[in-house]
Amino acid sequence: MNKVKVFFWDVQHGNAVYINTPNNRHIVIDLGIGSYSENKEFSPLLYLKNVLKIKQLDYVIITHPHLDHIDDIMNFDLLNPKVFLRPKHLKRENILKNVREQDREKFEKYFEINDRYNVPVSESSNEYPYNPANWGGLKIKTFIPKNCSQSNINNHSIVTVIKYADIKIIFLGDNEKCSYNELLKYEEFKKWIRNSDILLAAHHGRNSGYHNEFMSLVNPRLTIISDGRFNDTSATEKYSKKSRGLKVYKRDGSSEHRYCLTTRKDGRIKVEFGYDGNNNFLYVETGK
Repeated sequence: MNKVKVFFWDVQHGNAVYINTPNNRHIVIDLGIGSYSENKEFSPLLYLKNVLKIKQLDYVIITHPHLDHIDDIMNFDLLNPKVFLRPKHLKRENILKNVREQDREKFEKYFEINDRYNVPVSESSNEYPYNPANWGGLKIKTFIPKNCSQSNINNHSIVTVIKYADIKIIFLGDNEKCSYNELLKYEEFKKWIRNSDILLAAHHGRNSGYHNEFMSLVNPRLTIISDGRFNDTSATEKYSKKSRGLKVYKRDGSSEHRYCLTTRKDGRIKVEFGYDGNNNFLYVETGK
């Protein structure tokens, strides 16, 4: 069976995703930590290394350098990633805006890694992210908004789309109105996001990350929210109404039709999709 596996980790108010490709390569998007169902010190990177026995990551994407997206960065080098993508155009002073002194070490680590990964990946390399042959047929496309003010680096979050077996998943950072408006000017962006199967919602499901035109184009079967404690700015109901619905399984084998999942309530979310014989499939399981 040729398939892609995706883990949306429960990292409280943060974001962390692991993708295993059909040819068993390893991709990580964002480096949140902590867990409601495990413990506050839960590290997805250490789980990959110590439990899944992964020795090296092939590709790491940091959507944008806010603490809840880079919190696990001190473990970055333990998995010695081959390729590292981040919004390189952001200025150091804008990244450090409002950073607490106790968190400074993690940002200095981010800057050190940013400086170290400074050689472009050749298109002929087997590490090149945009050649599906390198990833067992998995197509990867990234979009980096750059034109909004850097006073709000949420609007510089990288958008990643993966596609395999005619199934698409979109991963957002903390995108807000300005970055959506910028990206929606491009036909290629609209083509890649249109009629997707699963969406990882922007900005932990807050209203500030909800964009109606974007959601109408995406038209997801299921929206996933990586969120912390429920707050008054939640757009969960809006995402539910804009999602088509999908059968979701629990670990005990029971299932229900869902429109929106949250890591806060549903725990770690596992998605598998690909080919089973001549047919494609999409399977979603919650951790609780």
